[in-house]
Amino acid sequence: MNRSPLHDLNAEHGARLVDFGGWEMPLQYQSVLAEHKAVRASAGWFDVSHLGRFRWEGRGAMAALQGLLSNDVALIEPGRTQYALLLNQAGGIDDDLLVWQWDEEHYWVLPNASTHDQVMARFAAFAPQVHIEDLRATTAMVAVQGPAAPGLIEDILGIAPKRFRTYLATRVGGTIHLAGTGYTGERGGELVGDPSTVGSAVRALTARGVVACGLGARDTLRLEAGLLLAGQDFDRETTPLEAGLEFAIAWDHEFTGRQALEQARLSALRRRLIAFTTEGRKIPRHGYRVRRGESMGQVTSGNFSPMLECGIGLGYLDPAASGPLEVEIRGTWEGAAPAELPFYRT
Repeated sequence: MNRSPLHDLNAEHGARLVDFGGWEMPLQYQSVLAEHKAVRASAGWFDVSHLGRFRWEGRGAMAALQGLLSNDVALIEPGRTQYALLLNQAGGIDDDLLVWQWDEEHYWVLPNASTHDQVMARFAAFAPQVHIEDLRATTAMVAVQGPAAPGLIEDILGIAPKRFRTYLATRVGGTIHLAGTGYTGERGGELVGDPSTVGSAVRALTARGVVACGLGARDTLRLEAGLLLAGQDFDRETTPLEAGLEFAIAWDHEFTGRQALEQARLSALRRRLIAFTTEGRKIPRHGYRVRRGESMGQVTSGNFSPMLECGIGLGYLDPAASGPLEVEIRGTWEGAAPAELPFYRT
């Protein structure tokens, strides 16, 4: 099993470690609820060293990104980041990822943890002339999230990260690559650097009251924020049109899967991701059945929202279906209310 380069630091904080996609990672330190509320109220740090990341640079790097990804990388400037989708020829979502642009033809690509190797291989095959370097093997990565996070990051690195911007910082004995991104709906940033330097940054943040948070709170936070989980809320058979990810498609350039998506736009969708809430402690869980009229589906993500104090969930149903929306919870069909994403707006 892979182990985070910050393993010893996690152990010092009393992390409860679990197998997460072949990585031994912190599920929680205190409790999921306490960590969730700490991020919403102030700031928390997450060890996300399992996430994919690789360097993509050299002549033709941008052109390759344009041909591979659904979004238009040419729209961003050096020092910016962009969310994009890697599709297959059928228009299904092989992965969603972030692109960090440092300068012309110098990028970092951040896929999901479970798809890191496959995405790297696909990029290398698509443009063998472009230099590619695996960064996960040599770096640690932490996310610092919450309304107080930008100011606390500035305290230790001298930079208050703005949304979707990239920076270099050198205040903690080494170089940290930083971007104003995250997976909680809160402000903050993601820090990447050698494990010693990142560990020093984490210790400095902890000394300023930033709470250690595990993957349990990260999941409840991202669901409240209406952020989808790859492999669960969408897969290779799901198109961006079905998943509500049209905002990540730039139709004015050629990319893998575009032709299939163009055809899909001409037909009515047979399923579409919906969001809903349930009353109180009637919690929709992943895999529970959800229905409206004759349309039947499953909950792809569901949990209790600590901020809204009710159940929240996602699932796929026929968008043309009518009638009451219901979810089966412990053998009983319970009423659910359609919701807009995000469930909770910071």
